[in-house]
Amino acid sequence: MAELLECTVTPSDAGTRLDSFLSTAFSLSRSAAERLLSEGRVTVAGGEANKKYRLRGGERITLQLPEPTPAEAEPENIPLHIIYEDEDIVVVNKPAGMVVHPAAGNERGTLVNALLYHCKGSLSGVGGVERPGIVHRIDKDTAGLLVVAKNDAAHQHLSDQLKVHRVSRIYKAIVLGNLKEDEGTVNAPIGRHPVDRKRMAIMRRPGEGREAITHYRVLRRFGQMTLVECQLETGRTHQIRVHMASLGHPLLGDPVYGGDGTKFEARHRALFCGQFLFAGELALVHPRTGEEMRFTAPMPDDFDTVLALLEKESSK
Repeated sequence: MAELLECTVTPSDAGTRLDSFLSTAFSLSRSAAERLLSEGRVTVAGGEANKKYRLRGGERITLQLPEPTPAEAEPENIPLHIIYEDEDIVVVNKPAGMVVHPAAGNERGTLVNALLYHCKGSLSGVGGVERPGIVHRIDKDTAGLLVVAKNDAAHQHLSDQLKVHRVSRIYKAIVLGNLKEDEGTVNAPIGRHPVDRKRMAIMRRPGEGREAITHYRVLRRFGQMTLVECQLETGRTHQIRVHMASLGHPLLGDPVYGGDGTKFEARHRALFCGQFLFAGELALVHPRTGEEMRFTAPMPDDFDTVLALLEKESSK
């Protein structure tokens, strides 16, 4: 389905031309904004408008993005860290920096490209030609465990488990600040940010966003930072990053939700390539045998190094 983006024009934008506003508000090129306008994909207060329309302030802007054209992924001989594999599933420990599936700007070098080579094309087709085998995802800069389906029956079974919260996904994260409570739950719906479409946000109005629940527990405290364990009950895009930021404790190194730019990062710049989040534990029911399976992955070296530095600096 085509994606719908919405935002409300602020008084400060009154007098701005619509095409210019779209370019800024939705991070589009001017030509892309003009194309969407010419295709009738933009409405202002429920009605179509041309690019020369001058905003008054208070209007509701709706933008309908065209459906992406699927591009068939190609096999690539990229090394993979396989935790477990049989005729139905593959459990992979994805490194930070690797995109899960091809998309605009990341057509090559993805986990899907590597899996197509490794599995000789034997992956489920439920996700389409651009996402074969992919049941769930983790962010590019997040390392950790993913289960991949090698056939459609396994894919459907795993998807059903995710829907009823039978798949357990446990992460470790380093967050800024010292959490007041030792454990807690964030239950707040998440949806696309109304202005910046590259971000997600907590939806405050009833009926907006999708249910999102994260359980967290403090593992270690370092004074200015805290190591936490987060267990997902749901799996929304950027869920842990958004929920922890909503508590005032964004993830260390997160450039999108306010966790970057710390003095610690400045001192140890070479260790940073994004947020410190690691999907270290995964539990599921095997789609063929019904066996309860649990997988763990070793903590990434940079994660271990940062924790050792935090321990050293906090003890001074």
